[in-house]
Amino acid sequence: MRIAMIGTGYVGLVSGACFSEFGVDVTCVDNDNAKIATLEAGQVPIFEPGLADLVARNVAAGRLSFSSQLAPAVAAADAVFIAVGTPSRRGDGDADLSYVFTAAGEIADALEGYTLVVTKSTVPVGTGARVAELIAARRPEADVDVASNPEFLREGAAIEDFMRPDRVVVGTESERAREVIREVYRPLFLNETPVLFTSRESAELIKYAANAFLATKITFINEMADLCERLGGDVQDVARGIGLDGRIGAKFLHAGPGFGGSCFPKDTLALMHLAGRQGAPSRIVESVVAVNDVRKRGMAQRIIRAMGGAVAGKTVALLGTTFKPNTDDMRDSPSLDIVPALQAAGATIRAYDPEGMAEAQKLLNDVVWCDDAYQAIEGADALAIVTEWNQFRGLDLERVRGLLKSPLFIDLRNIYAPEEMAGAGFDYHSIGRVAQLSETP
Repeated sequence: MRIAMIGTGYVGLVSGACFSEFGVDVTCVDNDNAKIATLEAGQVPIFEPGLADLVARNVAAGRLSFSSQLAPAVAAADAVFIAVGTPSRRGDGDADLSYVFTAAGEIADALEGYTLVVTKSTVPVGTGARVAELIAARRPEADVDVASNPEFLREGAAIEDFMRPDRVVVGTESERAREVIREVYRPLFLNETPVLFTSRESAELIKYAANAFLATKITFINEMADLCERLGGDVQDVARGIGLDGRIGAKFLHAGPGFGGSCFPKDTLALMHLAGRQGAPSRIVESVVAVNDVRKRGMAQRIIRAMGGAVAGKTVALLGTTFKPNTDDMRDSPSLDIVPALQAAGATIRAYDPEGMAEAQKLLNDVVWCDDAYQAIEGADALAIVTEWNQFRGLDLERVRGLLKSPLFIDLRNIYAPEEMAGAGFDYHSIGRVAQLSETP
């Protein structure tokens, strides 16, 4: 079995490496020659725990290779996966499918013999049908099926998600295509992983619906956090209390500064526009998008209020810039709203992130970048935790208090206990919990 993976971004590289770990021969193709050269040199251009070792092991075994030449990889493949980007389109926020259709046209020109073409990129409903039409128009004699196989990979846990998924969703009504998919995912079939075969349209919608539902859970608990602050409740107790209900579940009930990343923001927007065009608007998703945007913008004001209402001439130590831990992904991170707003109010930002600073420096200006958390904290008027990296959970609190000009600790991820922080001498502010003032005179 041979696979051509078109696109070596996050989804394409992780999926290609994991398929090769299954024993499949995989060629990852990208038109970015510099990226291919980097991969061929043994360097992985994104941070994902375990990915560099996985790539190196399968390259050494001869199962994984990289190329900028699409045609020979496609001609030799039994299955071709399209894993190119589908960013939000400027102007209307809809999914930009230009990369998908460009890839489909190049694939059509290179097909030899029966081939299964699979869209793994997140695409609006009907995209698979358009890909099939495009291929048929360019190569009417081609022996090809087009299927949808959406990915459900969490950044920071992508390899585990691929190897031990909750389910595999495949949209195709062709039995021949199903047989190819069964062979590609053979180890998961042997492990009795649920594999759901649907129509292409259902598979495409499942991806958007799943992400929109998870984004809704995050937004809901964030609104409950705001209510807790006004009523004297504790959002973590509320989340635990509702999450123990099997109909609700505990996952994605963590209050914070709002969701970001490569999936939820663009997928909720795309689903919102898709539903509107079909005359079946999704009011819930529209509200989720609007509430999340306001929340991210409001986090800077939360920090300003904790600092007495003004930050001009003051320094904020900001820990974490990526949208979540265990990734270097800065896409739609809350820090992209927080930092400029604090700077506009006159604050100086000293920042540290374990993996994301190289990407953050491309997007955030006039920030003092530090070598570790304590260097960022030294001499600051307040400390704000934006991303819940594990190393920030075990800070030496006595040292932190000594380095800060004032013991002001703003925790936007609720990784510390309010009573503990007050006892350690901090004025502690978190999300969805009543602020705890220092017990130290």
